[in-house]
Amino acid sequence: MEGYIPGEQPIDQSVVKLNTNENPYPASDAVARALSKITVEDLRRYPAPIANKFRQVAADYHGVEIDNIIPTNGGDEFLRLTIATFVDQHQTLGIAEPGYSLYPVLAQAQGCQVTRVALQQDWNLDVDFASRLNDANANLMFIVNPHAPSGILTPVDRLAEIANEFCGVVVIDEAYVDFIEPGLAYNSVPLINEFDNVLILRTMSKGYSLAGLRFGYGIGPISLLEPMLYKTRDSYNTDTISQLLATAALLAVDDAAITWKNVIADRTKLKRKLAEMGLSCPDSQSNFLLATVPTDNDAANIYQCLKDQNILVRYFDLPHLQDKLRLSIGTPEQNQQLLDALGRILHKNH
Repeated sequence: MEGYIPGEQPIDQSVVKLNTNENPYPASDAVARALSKITVEDLRRYPAPIANKFRQVAADYHGVEIDNIIPTNGGDEFLRLTIATFVDQHQTLGIAEPGYSLYPVLAQAQGCQVTRVALQQDWNLDVDFASRLNDANANLMFIVNPHAPSGILTPVDRLAEIANEFCGVVVIDEAYVDFIEPGLAYNSVPLINEFDNVLILRTMSKGYSLAGLRFGYGIGPISLLEPMLYKTRDSYNTDTISQLLATAALLAVDDAAITWKNVIADRTKLKRKLAEMGLSCPDSQSNFLLATVPTDNDAANIYQCLKDQNILVRYFDLPHLQDKLRLSIGTPEQNQQLLDALGRILHKNH
């Protein structure tokens, strides 16, 4: 099997890091206060087994019951849990491609098969996505929404159509949901009451600036979460520190929302500036842009030239992505450094 290759994590703090979609703004002061109160004595005992305090805060926030929430060690553990729970060896996971490259790695580790359905040219799901996965006898499907790496958003009514048609479990991976423009009024949570086969992934990594904490959670019907929570989940899968800080962050959601607003505004500005330079981007609802470089330029070369100038972005040497760079939204200063460097590189290439 091939392992997952993460984005580079340099030790040098001077590097402009726009390659792993971290929130460029710090977490809430409420998180800092909670962190300052943690003592060594707090670490002597095991953590709360299923993080009930966090679960209740998350349930209240989403308007569901505590039993509709499962805490996980990052969103990636939630993905692994769904495969371990609902897909036996030699059964099938369905995904759209291009997509999150960890999906097939998790499937391989579990010993199950993967059926890939290519996205349409506009990055939307194929109109026959669900039926094609039914034909492949898929037990589980992953939909990353907003999509990575394009940032395109699939509307809730389309998700409902897929859930209604698909014979297995539908996982909606909403790692980037906090960066959707508020005017779109996106909310998929009611789907867990409408359908008994829908699970939703949320994470504290992106919207709450806690990527280093490794804390995520799932939302879903009790019938799907119970076997995950009490059978396939690792014991004490979330630690004392992460539970306390994730709870503090979610209680201070209004503080986090300020960063979301800033990222959305910065995304709009960066997309416009890139277009002026000849780099086109889909209409992203995430905290990144997928930029297609001008036809007379090489994306891999631009990636390396940026890296040589201490600016990291993401290049995927994969079908449909070889002429593109994924650019995480940084602070206004970081975005300007990116634009200045791109300007120099493109000018030199001419």
